Amino acid sequence: MPHTGLAALPTPCLLLAEAKMTRNITRLAQHADSLGVILRPHLKTAKSVEVARRLLTGGTGPATVSTLKEAEVFFEAGIRDITYAVGISPAKLPRVVALRDKGCDLTVLLDSLQQAEAVVAASRAAGTPIPALIEIDSDGHRGGLQADDPALVEIGACLAQGAELRGVLTHAGESYGVSGHVAHAAFAEQERAAAVAAAESLRAAGLPCPVVSIGSTPTAHSARDLTGVTELRAGVYVFFDLFMAGIAVCEVEDIALSVLTTVIGHQPAQGRILVDAGWMAMSRDRGTAAQAVDQGYGLVCDAEGTVIPDLILSAANQEHGIITRRPGTEGALPDLPLGTQLRILPNHACATGAQHEAYHVIPADPGAPLALWSRFGGW
Repeated sequence: MPHTGLAALPTPCLLLAEAKMTRNITRLAQHADSLGVILRPHLKTAKSVEVARRLLTGGTGPATVSTLKEAEVFFEAGIRDITYAVGISPAKLPRVVALRDKGCDLTVLLDSLQQAEAVVAASRAAGTPIPALIEIDSDGHRGGLQADDPALVEIGACLAQGAELRGVLTHAGESYGVSGHVAHAAFAEQERAAAVAAAESLRAAGLPCPVVSIGSTPTAHSARDLTGVTELRAGVYVFFDLFMAGIAVCEVEDIALSVLTTVIGHQPAQGRILVDAGWMAMSRDRGTAAQAVDQGYGLVCDAEGTVIPDLILSAANQEHGIITRRPGTEGALPDLPLGTQLRILPNHACATGAQHEAYHVIPADPGAPLALWSRFGGW
């Protein structure tokens, strides 16, 4: 039976299954421990102090963020060891300095000499070195330097003139384009090799490189050997989503996040059921469209969270969701009367979460009441 408190919730709203979230957190923590590396979870998906407290060792870090707003909110909540894993722009350095002055061990990321010079200048002006990681491009996905780029040592030497070279960081973003443990393990090794090679180049030049940081949710779960790596990063694994299930990082049953919605109409001639969760509730993310199974805007479940076979949110307007049978399947729509509550599993937990101000938490203890955990946005 669905939790008795769901019937009283206004829809659409964001649900979080605590028991599934806890299993997901434990799974990766144990894997990182078995590989002998520190786990530095990425908090960009959760954007919630309550989730962070359950995710981080002792609730204080280490942690990864993607915005300075995240760094500021989580620092105020007691998280001290934070990596800001998006390339730094000079205009943001005063906020970095302000956080560090308050006692936050905030590390920035860069991949150019110009950024390094700006960090050195800000460090000198502040009278204290700002730590920086140099981003390494391990698979052509986004930013970063090739591990053998001569600029790597040049940037490291620049940072030594007033800032702090803390190490290297890479992200195997291209691992999202392949499916299965074997393919993800290959990307994990590619990621490891690039980061370790970069670290060795810096050390050979007489520069420090205490941190060798790698990570993506697919590679973090499939890595087999992380020799030379000091820390592992991942974020969406806390909740998982249909995209991760589509590339075999998790099962649909592992997805802890869903959107509670209500049936508001029927169009039997068109084979459609209308619900009050449109793209404002689900986001416009259609990340599964290029996968083997296109999940539309989300997979439809009953109020208990059990998948209803071959039913997807196939289209979405701003506040209307359209449920149909999956293309290529046959049969009548299930009987879902007006007012029926359903859950929609999201394509992308980060994007769907960003549409909402709070999680309505279904507690691991079935006898406990629903909880409300706030989340935030902004930059």
